[in-house]
This record gives sequence, structure tokens and C-alpha cells, in this order.
Amino acid sequence: MVALASRAVQPAGTTMRAAELACDTRFTDLPDDAVELVRQCILDTIGVTIAGADEPVVRAVLADAREQGGRAEASILGHPDRLPLRAAALVNGTTGHALDYDDCNLNMNGHVSVVVLPAVMAVAERDRLSGPELIASFFAGYETACRVGQTVAPGHYDRGFHATGTIGAIAAAAGSARALKMDTEQTANAIAIAVTMAAGLKGLFGTMCKPFHAGRAAENGLYAALLSRRGMLAKPDAIECRQGFADALAPAFHPDMVDAAPARGLYIRHNLFKYHAACYGTHGAIECGRLMRDLVADPDGIVGMTLEVAVENDKTCNIQTPHVASEARFSLRHCVAMAMAGIDTGSAGAYGAPSLDHPLVARLRELIEVKLVPGLDIAESRLTAHTGDGGVHRVDFDATIPESDIALQRRRLVDKFDALVTPVTGAARAAAIRDAILALDTLGDVSELAHLCGRA
Repeated sequence: MVALASRAVQPAGTTMRAAELACDTRFTDLPDDAVELVRQCILDTIGVTIAGADEPVVRAVLADAREQGGRAEASILGHPDRLPLRAAALVNGTTGHALDYDDCNLNMNGHVSVVVLPAVMAVAERDRLSGPELIASFFAGYETACRVGQTVAPGHYDRGFHATGTIGAIAAAAGSARALKMDTEQTANAIAIAVTMAAGLKGLFGTMCKPFHAGRAAENGLYAALLSRRGMLAKPDAIECRQGFADALAPAFHPDMVDAAPARGLYIRHNLFKYHAACYGTHGAIECGRLMRDLVADPDGIVGMTLEVAVENDKTCNIQTPHVASEARFSLRHCVAMAMAGIDTGSAGAYGAPSLDHPLVARLRELIEVKLVPGLDIAESRLTAHTGDGGVHRVDFDATIPESDIALQRRRLVDKFDALVTPVTGAARAAAIRDAILALDTLGDVSELAHLCGRA
């Protein structure tokens, strides 16, 4: 490990404080529920990654990585390849977000696990780290994402930046630095390098660039840590400095939030898992559609509907008439119509032809007027349906509340994992991967799990 050149010591600011908190992460200090939630995040992320391994964006990114070649250091989930660390982080991060079925955290306003896990798992496989070390590194990156996210919320996301790509790079840098056993100064420097590479625009939602944002964030964060380890210098205040991350990319900066404790003590306790393979901003609306389907027995009797959602949703998931699956996942009207037509919104394949070509979905979608309501949260929705007999039916759902019963959550995630992975790997291998993840805190060498996740 290369020591950083000496320089004037600056007062601890946001960048340095984020680094201190990441470096202070120890597996033995983590509460039992936090360890369980990390296992669940890793289970879910690996599941959606293996399931998305043959998506078109993955084929493009993987083909280029294969052509570039290099050392066989880390496994590509769902494929037999082993590639250099950075390439593995890029491909696995892109793959994990390809179906838009991975978890998220509204404290960052983005997807955390899918940018942190590909980076730290690549290091853990190459360096043969233990399961507890992977858990601690993942946790360090996860909490960093939300701490930094809160310092620029909500303006950073509202301005048009995809936090998964921007703040995600910072999170991946912190997690990678923890996995590489870097000290606080080196970690702050890694975060600073990642800051200047952070990118991702919400205007590209509904295209293959959105999952690419996640892949690039994982790669950029890991690359930043590797460069810092080799002695490349940035600034110890890159987040908070003049024309730095916050100044350039957010209309308001709240530096004290890097130290603020969330309502439940840890940000990972606010993690939100997906049970619908679409943008999380559609999830409250989907649940409204499911409730309305139970309330109105005959959808042919509906003559009009109003869907009330947050103003912010207009910038993320309000594609009016989708033409391809990637657009359908970002269409509130389409997702509600799918739910009301009884189409399984938990099936990634359903967002293509099964719903796009479905006449009832098309009819219901055209009946829905989306109304933007100030004060609603991004996954909070209200749906009103008017029937030809003069009936008015209303339902609402708030999908911003995390599950309080994490044992129940584990069972739901195991079912989701099995449904996604078994068709790809077969039942025996899916069970072996699942069991290894759920016993991750006892695993002596993470490379065993990584090899299991590759396709033979």
C-alpha cells in the first residue's frame, strides 16, 4: 500500500467525516438485525443480478469487457467469465440494475446495494476475504451512501441527477476502501476521487443507460479506491469545497446531516425491497391497482380513473405510453393497468409483450389520468375509479414504509430469489447460493460464494 504524500491538515469536514465513519465499521460492532439486513440485501442483489444476466445492456457491456481482457480476478454473476476487478464491478453493477428489481433507500433517493456489492465483492473474491469482512465493507458503503445523500437532499435528485450513479460512486469508494483495509485519509481521498467521476442523469430513465449508471458507479468507486491506494491525490474536502460535489450538483447543502442518525438508528433499517420489477416510484401505485382490482370486480365497468402521485414522479416514472419493457417499468399508468388486469408485476418478463400487447392493459392505461400532488412522497399513491353506474371507488397505499418484521421479509426474499434464480441455475445450485449467502457471517472465504454465482 502506497502512503499518501504529506500535506497540510485540514479541519474534518463532510468528506473526512464520511471516511472516518466508514473506516470505523467493525463487524463485531454491528447489531444482529443489521447483519441480517445486510444478508438480505446481498441475497436480493445477487438474485436480481443472476436473473438479469442475459439482458441486452448486459450483453453489450460484457462483450466489450471480454474484448478488453485482463486478469481473471473476479466472477461475473450468471456467466462463466472471470475478469479484472473494475470490469467485474462494471458488469455486475449494470446487470444487477438491468431489471430494475433491486432494493433502494429513499434517504439516498436511489439504489444502494447494487453499486456497493459489485465493488466490495470483487475485492473480497480476489483477496479471499471472509464473510464478516464482506458484511462490514458492504455496511460501510451502504451507510455512507445515505449519509452523503442526506447532505444534498432533496435538491440533488430534484435537479436531475440519478443518485445511484452519483452518490453511488461515493458509496462504492467507501465500501471498497473498507474492503481494501485503507486508513481514514486514504478513504477520504478515495471518496474525493470518486466525487469527480460521479455521473448519471434521470433524463435517461427508461433506457439502457439507467442500469449502466449503476455499473459505472460500482466501477468508479472501486477505481477511486484503487487509485488512492496507489497514491493518487485529490482533495480532502471534495464534497464540501467550493465548486465541489455539493456546490456544483445541489442547490442546497446540509453538511451536518453526515453525522445525523436516522429515525431507526441505522440507514440500512430503512432499506426498501422490491416485489414488483419496476421503478420504486410506481410501487405505491401498483399496490393501489391491486387493491382496486379487488374492489371493482368488473374492470369493463370502469369509465375513468385518477392516480394521485408525488410531483417528483413526473420526472422519473411518468412515461405515458410505453413501447418497450424498459419504458413500461417507468410508466405509472402502465404499471397500474398491469396490476388491475391481474398481470404479475413481480415477473420481469411481464413488462414486455405480455403486458404491452394486452388489450385490457391498454384500455385501462388510457383511462388513467395522473395527477401530481404536492406533499405526497415518491412511493405514496391514491387511486380513484369511476364506474358507469355512478360508483366512485378510492384506495391509497404508502410504499415508503420498510417492513418491520424482518423474519417475514427474509421469507419473502427467499421466495423471490428462488423464483428468479432457479430457472437460470437449476434448483440445486440456486439453493447452494442462497444457503451460502444466508450463512455469510460464518463463511471463511467469499471466493467460494462468488464462484458459485458464475454460470458453469
